[in-house]
Amino acid sequence: MTAHNEGPITIHPVKGKADKREFVELAFRLNRGDPAWVPPLKGEAFDLLTPGKNPWFEHGRAQLFLARRNGRTVGRISAHIDDLALQQPVEQGMGPGTGNWGLLEAEDAEVAHALFVAAEDWLRGQGMHRSLGPLSISIWDEPGLLIQGFETPPTIMLGHNSPLYRGWVEAEGYKPAKQLLNYGVEVRDGFPPLVNRIVAAGEKNPRIRIRKVDKKKFDAEAQLILGILNDAWSDNWGFVPLTDSEIAFVGKKLKDIVFEDLIRVAELDGQPVAFMIVLPNINQLLIDMDGSLLPFNWARLLWWLRKPKSKRLRVPLMGVVKSLQNSRMASTLAFMMIEYIRRDAVRDYGVEEGDIGWVLDDNQGMNAVADAINATVNRVYQIYDKPLA
Repeated sequence: MTAHNEGPITIHPVKGKADKREFVELAFRLNRGDPAWVPPLKGEAFDLLTPGKNPWFEHGRAQLFLARRNGRTVGRISAHIDDLALQQPVEQGMGPGTGNWGLLEAEDAEVAHALFVAAEDWLRGQGMHRSLGPLSISIWDEPGLLIQGFETPPTIMLGHNSPLYRGWVEAEGYKPAKQLLNYGVEVRDGFPPLVNRIVAAGEKNPRIRIRKVDKKKFDAEAQLILGILNDAWSDNWGFVPLTDSEIAFVGKKLKDIVFEDLIRVAELDGQPVAFMIVLPNINQLLIDMDGSLLPFNWARLLWWLRKPKSKRLRVPLMGVVKSLQNSRMASTLAFMMIEYIRRDAVRDYGVEEGDIGWVLDDNQGMNAVADAINATVNRVYQIYDKPLA
């Protein structure tokens, strides 16, 4: 054991700005040697943790903790409670008494243990009897611990962590609650004949219209899409509704990386009933930026955003209103949106591959769509839970 791994571990609740900076910076220090880790923009990492910046805090509360040994910061964790999640049905994964943890970084198993003790004590003190995680604050941010797919850097808005963390989490008595799958798919040469036949049949149906979003009406389009999302996902495991202020926040965050031809809304009889959002993989730039837009990275980013070339795209969100789910119409609309975006993405952005995720491991409809387009799982995230005695 090296000298700096000896000595007592002390746990400190994050209090001021300096502590919060240490909380953010630690992830950079511990992950620097991992070629697949993509440093987030530090400004965004701070905003995620800051009431007044992140509207999650309008219905949630969090305590961040730092672990120190011999005067050095050697670990971090968040413990948090979402009041909207407490109101969800227990059988959907959240519900009364369920608190969360996330944002774990630790130098070794001993540090991880001390952090879990602190996070769980805080949750107990808040009246929680169950701990579910990891969630990077909200279920909508970066849920789950990566347990498969460490070799390649994640695409935009997908998490990455050390392979060691799984053993450390499970050693604390956490059991798997749900898996989230991310699929990779080759898109350059198109999809199998069955998919093309479904798309062609849909094109002959006068009730269906697939349209691009109108960026000039961005706020209204974001509200429309995320409104469909709240309906489409409302029966999903882990669902917590997005509030109006969160919808506005997500819209603002995505505005610069949203391209009209990479997002589709499906209308049936003139009513919007489904959507699909595809984002260019900004991570291919962030991986070299070390979390900062200064001095010249902002110029690189702006230049790239004018017309991004991206070999890989990510589908972070798609949804069909509940009234159509598990119907033939739902899969027709899904395949039409996927195919229309695929054509534009290959032609205009140089795209060769797509990422679709997260998909709940028991979401039969989405897993069937992934199978039909010959997609294969390339990353698996696991959410764990544990009763707090």
